[in-house]
Amino acid sequence: MQTEALTAAAETVVAARLGRRRLGRLQALERLEDGYAVQAAANARLEAVLGPRVGHKIGGTTAAMRRYLNVPEPMAGEIFTAQAHPDGASVRRDDHVRLGIETEIAVRLGRDLPPRSEPYRRADVAEAVAAVMAAIELVDDRYEDFATIGAATLIADNAFDAGSILGAPVADWRGLDLGRLVARTIRDGVVIAEGTSDALYGHPLDALAWLAERRRMLGLGLAAGSFVSLGSITPVAWVEGPARYRIEVERLGAVEVVTT
Repeated sequence: MQTEALTAAAETVVAARLGRRRLGRLQALERLEDGYAVQAAANARLEAVLGPRVGHKIGGTTAAMRRYLNVPEPMAGEIFTAQAHPDGASVRRDDHVRLGIETEIAVRLGRDLPPRSEPYRRADVAEAVAAVMAAIELVDDRYEDFATIGAATLIADNAFDAGSILGAPVADWRGLDLGRLVARTIRDGVVIAEGTSDALYGHPLDALAWLAERRRMLGLGLAAGSFVSLGSITPVAWVEGPARYRIEVERLGAVEVVTT
């Protein structure tokens, strides 16, 4: 991808993101790798407004979500300091184009997963996980039409990312069957969706391995201390009005957000 085209695409992404304007298809992006190159350039600019990058997210981890988004594989994005909210935080719909809530599992890394010559597998990434937690990902449909815009454009804009709310960390997680945990999405006390954690690429740690491997292929790593939100177990809940959302993940606890 030519430098001029990359710079122009990154500036378009940043302007749309900060201006809360819908983003159209970036025609210069032909490959998924182009999307990641633009993402890196755009995120470097966004740090001036949103603060340092402290986490990562995976979009389209489940087969159902990939069909919904019309993308060929999961998509990686980055999360900024200003987007990391405490449990019970209040979030304004007017600060988003179309706000959504996703029910997720996140991990905190206790050591680096650097770029290397060998592929990453589940056992490799498991050794780096210091804690596991229930999590909410805030997403924002800020696109003209996400089903036709193309995966590369979605990747360039961090694949819907609008923030994360992490639950209490569970450090003693190795005795848990992470692939069999039941998760629920609850709105104003009513369960609106339920699923199991094997929806996350077959196993949450396989989703983490996918991210480590995708970033390895890009010459990137994952840093100790950062967190990774591994994808939505249940379908996205688009926010239509003021509400209290609670997500519960078996053995990991719960986390809440209020939308106003």
